Amino acid sequence: MTDFAAAFAERGDLGHLALFLWASGASGLLVWALREIAASNRRFEDFVTEIARLERLFADPD
Repeated sequence: MTDFAAAFAERGDLGHLALFLWASGASGLLVWALREIAASNRRFEDFVTEIARLERLFADPD
């Protein structure tokens, strides 16, 4: 990785390297956030399903 950074430094492309690193980090955080949101939605759906099951279990059969 140091050879890669040195090549950018020698050519004066540090701005491009910084932009690439920033974009990679931002993309990684986006992927992580989307995974967490998906997992949260699954947990919430499981919770709602269990509440509905309990309501059916305790429902008054008129």
